[in-house]
Amino acid sequence: MAAQLRSRLLDWTVVVPVLAVLVLLVTWGRDLPAPIVVVVAALLGGAVLAAVHHAEVVAHRVGEPYGSLVLAVAVTVIEVALIVTLMISGPEKTQSLARDTVFAAVMITCNGILGLSLLLGALRRRVAVFNPEGTGGALATVITLATMSLVIPTFTARPGPQFSPAQLTFAAVASLALYGLFVLVQTGRHRDYFLPVDSRGQVIDAEEHAKPPTTRAALISLGLLLVALIAVVGDAKTVSPTIEAAVAAANLPHAFVGVIIALLVLLPETLAAARAARRDRVQISLNLALGSAMASIGLTIPVIAVASIWLEGPLLLGLGGTQLALLALTAVTAVLTVVPGRANVLQGGVHLVLMAAFVFLAASP
Repeated sequence: MAAQLRSRLLDWTVVVPVLAVLVLLVTWGRDLPAPIVVVVAALLGGAVLAAVHHAEVVAHRVGEPYGSLVLAVAVTVIEVALIVTLMISGPEKTQSLARDTVFAAVMITCNGILGLSLLLGALRRRVAVFNPEGTGGALATVITLATMSLVIPTFTARPGPQFSPAQLTFAAVASLALYGLFVLVQTGRHRDYFLPVDSRGQVIDAEEHAKPPTTRAALISLGLLLVALIAVVGDAKTVSPTIEAAVAAANLPHAFVGVIIALLVLLPETLAAARAARRDRVQISLNLALGSAMASIGLTIPVIAVASIWLEGPLLLGLGGTQLALLALTAVTAVLTVVPGRANVLQGGVHLVLMAAFVFLAASP
């Protein structure tokens, strides 16, 4: 037993997240030389892989859709904490930080992760199969949240793309209520809508090839998942000055830094979704993609609304013209993709092209 425990403690999925957090504590807020940045970046990559491993352990224990929900909410909570920290530390430069981060998360999840998942699923058996009822409900919630929080502020009577205090309060309460309602539906009465299905549309309720881990092992993995995610987000922030310098040297817009950091933060979900799609569990991949987009809006806007009481300056939430066009095109394309409950490589390719368009236009507005 002692040897088994010692072997477990020396496992890389335990050592790397702990080491990444320790390095984060030592390097936080400091100007780092290039060799240290390389070390932090390497630990960041290891923490991403460890987070995916522990998320899969937890998901195997609690089953779907709870496993996808755990990873999506955990990443978003830590991401929101990072946003608020940055906004408090530099309010004059971060008035649009929440908007840019949330929009990047929506585009990455609804185009990048979703498109990659559909492409991998379709390549496996020519057609990726999922439940249109659950996925359609999740997509409708994402579109509603994104429109209320990111589109409507552009068209209010106030100067600039921002809400009044009353409007921001309403958007925050509505976002939290919609997200809470979705979680109740996903984990309660209509849980079957979010479970993987086979080619005939029959629910695959559980994995049969492996025995679920014990409760103790799942709790340990849950704790290590949180440690790994803290390391991912924190180390992404630590290397951001180097990213900012590289972006400036390449004559790219400063907002592109947010896109790169969002890509790093969402790596655990991306890898987890890709692995699920390769196992022919496309529904799990879509749960991760849309659940992450939903949590990003549904949790960020309420927290920002509360934080705005102490923050100085306006809170810019409304999107610009190019961003509005990309969001509208993403919404229409996603609806056409989800309604049939089946997708081939074409649908996956279309979403990946939209993802590429988002990244390109962020670099060259």
